Amino acid sequence: MTACIPPKKNRKSKPPYDWHLYKKRHLIENMFAKLKDWRRVATRYDRCAHIFMSAIHIAAGFFFDVTPENVTI
Repeated sequence: MTACIPPKKNRKSKPPYDWHLYKKRHLIENMFAKLKDWRRVATRYDRCAHIFMSAIHIAAGFFFDVTPENVTI
């Protein structure tokens, strides 16, 4: 397994890392952070797994539709 987090700037021996993999990891971490802003998803109010998964799909779809990249003027 290779590291995908870049080393600190002041480190003398810098191990190699994959910049593209780090960028993808950052996007996924941001998506989880946005999902945790929704109280229903963060606390998992739903008892059934399929209802919980549908709440995640609704929240993810909402984020996808509202992102600035998708807005056309």
